Amino acid sequence: MSEHIELTGTVPASCNGKRLDQTLAELFPDYSRSRLKNWITDQCVKVDGKLVDKPREKMITGMTVEVTAELIEEQRFEAQPIRLNIVYEDDAIMVINKPAGLVVHPGAGTPSGTLLNALLHHYPAIDQVPRAGIIHRLDKDTTGLMVVAKTLPAQTHLVAAMQEREITREYEAVCNGAMTAGGHVDEPIGRHPTKRTHMAVVAMGKPALTHYRVVERFRNHTHLRLRLETGRTHQIRVHMAHIRHPLVGDITYGGRPRPPQDASPELLAYLRGFKRQALHAARLSLHHPITGEWLSFDAPTPDDFVELVKLLRADRNAHAEE
Repeated sequence: MSEHIELTGTVPASCNGKRLDQTLAELFPDYSRSRLKNWITDQCVKVDGKLVDKPREKMITGMTVEVTAELIEEQRFEAQPIRLNIVYEDDAIMVINKPAGLVVHPGAGTPSGTLLNALLHHYPAIDQVPRAGIIHRLDKDTTGLMVVAKTLPAQTHLVAAMQEREITREYEAVCNGAMTAGGHVDEPIGRHPTKRTHMAVVAMGKPALTHYRVVERFRNHTHLRLRLETGRTHQIRVHMAHIRHPLVGDITYGGRPRPPQDASPELLAYLRGFKRQALHAARLSLHHPITGEWLSFDAPTPDDFVELVKLLRADRNAHAEE
């Protein structure tokens, strides 16, 4: 199914000399730049009555721009009554606290039972928004905050804000190894050259920057607070593994149990049984896409993460007394 779209506008003085794709983005902000660019190259745009298929075509004040296109409906997914932990909701956005084990989007091996299916059940009109309003993802076993757009204008603005790094995302993690200080990892990330389901630091990858600071040190582990400048797939996990401090529980990137010497049986058992990466999206801050209000949300650290830190702290304290 598809929806027929007809848009008309006049090039304003502010767009004099600008490219056609830039002008369309200013005239019709409810649609993403990539969608508008595709409409140009698909010959859906006329300027002063003539078809123009070059996004770089220069515009002159007063020109008439017409867009006649089909808004193709994306693949339809089933709405499912899956419980959501909604931290905030209004007419434009939702902020979700995602639990461990919940996949964000249907894909190979997980055709249903995802956050997207839950969103369709909670707010059926969200099926009119690309990817049901999902702006960014968290890995299946990463917990914490995500923002979701409920309308097309909200989605367009949030995607642009994400690209411009105007959405702040802070994480908590526990990594292997006792780190001495905070810092940052500025290394490009791309698909692993031989393991196609893995990501890696590769020379031809996309730019990726992760900041981290030490919250608490243990004998052979470190509790970290991290902030993303970019949002590459598995970014924190890959960057921490790259500097030889993989996250606890992250078997994919080398986070196998590394208990400190003479650890208690309780800590040994807990580290061996910790079956997910110790990573939590703790804070999300952004300008509201419609009102412009600055919003900031915090999600409490999940119980398994809290228990991990508690046991590591007890281990450190016990051995400090020896």
